[in-house]
Amino acid sequence: MAELFIELFSEEIPSKLQIDTRRKIKQIFEEKLQIKEIKFNSSKSFSTPKRLVFVIDGLPEKIEQKGKNLKGPKVDAPQVALDGFIKSNNLSKSDIYKKKIEKGEFYFANTKPKIINILQELQHIVPSVMRDYSWKKSMKWSSYDLNWGRPLRSIIALFNNKVINFDYFHLQSNNLTFVDETNGEKQKKVSNFKSYLSILKSKNIVLDHEKRKEIILKKFKNICNLKKLKNHFNEKLIDEVVNLVEKPNVIVGKFDKIYLKIPKEILIITMQQHQKYFPLLDKNDKLTNLFLLVANLPDKKGYIKIGNQRVIESRLSDAKFFWDKNKTQNLVKQVSKLKNLSYFKRLGTFYEKTQRLRKLASLISDQLNLNKEKVEIVSSICKADLVSDLVGEFPELQGIMGKYFAIEQGFEEDISMAISDHYLPIGVNSDVPKKILSSAVAIIDKIDVLVGFFGINEKPSSSKDPFALRRNAIGLLRIIMENKLNIQLKDLINYSIVIYGEQNVNFPNNLVAKDVLLFLRERFRSLLKDKKIRNDIIDAVDTSYAGDDFLKLYQKCLIINKNISKDICKNIIGTYKRASNIIDQELRNEKEKIIGHPEASLFTKDEEKYLFEKINEIRKYFSSTKKQESYEETLKILAEAKPTTDNFFDNVIVNDENIDIKKNRLELLQMFCRTFNNFIDFSKVQGA
Repeated sequence: MAELFIELFSEEIPSKLQIDTRRKIKQIFEEKLQIKEIKFNSSKSFSTPKRLVFVIDGLPEKIEQKGKNLKGPKVDAPQVALDGFIKSNNLSKSDIYKKKIEKGEFYFANTKPKIINILQELQHIVPSVMRDYSWKKSMKWSSYDLNWGRPLRSIIALFNNKVINFDYFHLQSNNLTFVDETNGEKQKKVSNFKSYLSILKSKNIVLDHEKRKEIILKKFKNICNLKKLKNHFNEKLIDEVVNLVEKPNVIVGKFDKIYLKIPKEILIITMQQHQKYFPLLDKNDKLTNLFLLVANLPDKKGYIKIGNQRVIESRLSDAKFFWDKNKTQNLVKQVSKLKNLSYFKRLGTFYEKTQRLRKLASLISDQLNLNKEKVEIVSSICKADLVSDLVGEFPELQGIMGKYFAIEQGFEEDISMAISDHYLPIGVNSDVPKKILSSAVAIIDKIDVLVGFFGINEKPSSSKDPFALRRNAIGLLRIIMENKLNIQLKDLINYSIVIYGEQNVNFPNNLVAKDVLLFLRERFRSLLKDKKIRNDIIDAVDTSYAGDDFLKLYQKCLIINKNISKDICKNIIGTYKRASNIIDQELRNEKEKIIGHPEASLFTKDEEKYLFEKINEIRKYFSSTKKQESYEETLKILAEAKPTTDNFFDNVIVNDENIDIKKNRLELLQMFCRTFNNFIDFSKVQGA
């Protein structure tokens, strides 16, 4: 069995582009071989910043291709169809014959068995794989016609220790690789993957990205243990850095301790996102002036360390300058500058947005019994940091810098925290704001977003959501659910529409409120599914309630899902199904409607009276406004109806000979079912 080995050597490929490319080119190789019915044992792909490597093991050197009976076009088809059949199957006219079958007369051909030389076949397959791969971002260079992710310099293509000869634009396949360009070393000759790995190892090049990750993490651990520090770990950054080096070397750098006086978020973002460094923390999780960097070369003379320290000092110096300048700039006075900052072309400026939030603040304050002045203050200044130099330089710090500015300027802690927290949650697994003030501002901010973009018909499609409206909706619902907030969303949405109108924002969509609530409803169902709540339970709860209290819906789903397999729910569902099945059967047979209004005067048995009394007892509970409904208590009360209903079914024949009595008993059962459906639509619950 033979080995196929490919190296595509280029200028440095960005990390994300590199990961995607090595996976997809490997997949295309596998698909091409399968189409040609060429079997193999295994396939692997590797990458470094400059190398994309593919190894396919267990290939045959030759395969015998059996003769096939090929069916072509109908005899009366246009000549072009026959010509295409001949060409696509590499046939000659002498191979063609006619044959009548059930569906008519067709052209056929029999191919002869033949031996396929895999080396020759790969001369076509390998360049076709490279042509078929479409880069997310590609480029041309010099006068060449080749499009590639980065300038492609060399192609190694070997099969069974032999070069697979082909031309690919201006390049010709070979058996030579680059290993040490910095010292001007020429290419090294390669015979197979094993010899290739040996050459790389001699130059301390680690081809396997997983091994590079292991090496880096091990060095991180050793340094941290030695210095008794902790790594401010970032998984995404680790994965990115792994694909930025092929000779991983970890270096400890430091910066002046004076910069520790500025907010830690500035330091962390500067180090992680801009410089690809890893901050180090002390035993108390406080940021230190030390950091780790991963270089692509050994740093014997310390030049790499010195160079990176100079860069970080320069960046932090700028950050400190902006911090000292911005922290004293009055947040309230900065709000007017938002007039010059566009929010969205059809939705006004950020200043206009803050004015909308301020008005919404009044309504949500009433709903949540909050200090109205505080909510209005946060709503007014929560976007003010957007005009600061720091947020201009580091957009990721929006809200966070606003919090620090507010603290420096003497605002109360809950107001300061609300400025940063109103952006939460920022991702699927991100924390929601915990403080009630922060939650209130976060809710109205997200409502303003949803109403605005739905109003101008910038709704998300099945594949695109450029304004992150799904994330906004899910974040809004999570805040309500996780903080147990009873919010009248419909009122807030309708008021938001009014406020937009007061600002002369014209909405072409005149069904904004309906669309936003439906969108929230859909996202709510998705959230519940993610929480492993059964679909039938979601349907039962959702269809039974047309209101906008999502906390109520959520808590009902939780309680039913929790108890669905317990006796309490089994009793409720069993009792309900027994009654509803009788009604459903009669509704199929009877033209007259059953609306659930029995006449007590038509009761002939005590069991009817007892069931009627039990139903009214439950209805009284549902109609009570003296207390907050306890769903645990509701289930208990519904389950307690079982003895009464069992007694009814055991002693009362619903299908009485007297039509009026029969109809009245059906009305009683319908009353029973509709009473139960005040809680959820039990007809949709499948049972335990």
